[in-house]
Amino acid sequence: MKILIINAGSSSLKYQFMESEGGEVFAKGLCERIGIDGRLTHKVPGREDVKLDIPMPTHNEAIQAVLDIMVDPEKGVISSVDEIAAVGHRVLHGGMAFTASCIIDDACIEAIKKCIPLGPLHNPANLMGIEACQKIMPNTPQVAVFDTAFHMTMPPKAYIYAIPYEYYEKDDVRRYGFHGTSHRYVSARAIDMLGNPEHSKVISCHLGNGSSLAAIVDGKVVDTSMGLGPLAGFPMGTRSGDVDATILEYLMGRYNYSIKEMLNILNKKSGVLGISGVSSDFRDLDAAAAEGNQRAQLALDKFIYEVKKYIGAYAAAMGGVDAIIFTAGIGENSMDLRQNICDGLDYMGVKMDAEKNRVRGKEADVSAEDSKVKIFIIPTNEELMIAMDTAELCKK
Repeated sequence: MKILIINAGSSSLKYQFMESEGGEVFAKGLCERIGIDGRLTHKVPGREDVKLDIPMPTHNEAIQAVLDIMVDPEKGVISSVDEIAAVGHRVLHGGMAFTASCIIDDACIEAIKKCIPLGPLHNPANLMGIEACQKIMPNTPQVAVFDTAFHMTMPPKAYIYAIPYEYYEKDDVRRYGFHGTSHRYVSARAIDMLGNPEHSKVISCHLGNGSSLAAIVDGKVVDTSMGLGPLAGFPMGTRSGDVDATILEYLMGRYNYSIKEMLNILNKKSGVLGISGVSSDFRDLDAAAAEGNQRAQLALDKFIYEVKKYIGAYAAAMGGVDAIIFTAGIGENSMDLRQNICDGLDYMGVKMDAEKNRVRGKEADVSAEDSKVKIFIIPTNEELMIAMDTAELCKK
């Protein structure tokens, strides 16, 4: 089934058109500067990239631009929009309403709207993408795939916060977790690579500009590092990860910051960027550290240290671990970072083969022959998971 996948942001829209069985990608691209002037980058395998300036006052025009170029006789890949069997939408926050992907109808849209307070930056943009597709493709089935859904198997002891219980009961304040579609894909692949044992304990490390870990027992999440929102966990590109809430009170009082200004600092000016003062890009940090920049080295050391702590904690929580997965931009491509994270975990039976680890962006088993724990590099494929969910729901 040919599926169009939409990931809408407030001023951007990523798309991918692919086959749900096998994952062949026919075309993908990005609409940028929606609401400003509009720019479309369209990519088809084996062809030269197409870049066009197209007015995009709203997401409606962005979706129309995508459909127009998809059916363009020279630049497109289909002869008619009718060849798009369904549209799968990535939605950040499903709250407690969604434990799985669902066909989009009026009830689904209302439930996504109710989750806006939990995902104030992303859910409104996701809705704009959904509503634009409904307007332009009214007869095409639409499916919502939620970042939070895979984590809804967590037990109460993992998702509850130690604050007055009434905030959970009345306001749905709890740990939700994100990158669920990625963790779901790579953990399923890891279990397959383990030989599909009856029982499995896997730690999935999604390491990119935004990062999270998930502890997964028998294919179900039992804990994850992100929380109510995607700010929690360990330091990321620009996000702080876990911080003592007293820091907020202290800095807001000292500099007269509003809560909005404080959260902007924690979300966009912190993480490895905040520590290093150099960049949120780990490649820049590696280069700066190699030239003797101590703060860049400290940022790398902090990141590695915190990821290692989470791995140890999750192994303890699960009572052991069968496999550790590295995925996403940094996890798939940084050989040194993977090695440094695994160094010192010998006591857990984790031993990496340095030669096998000399690989970027390819699926590989990089564990040493005598390692008791498998170490896998598995490139994530969130779009394929969205396409598969969309196809399955539409067939039903």
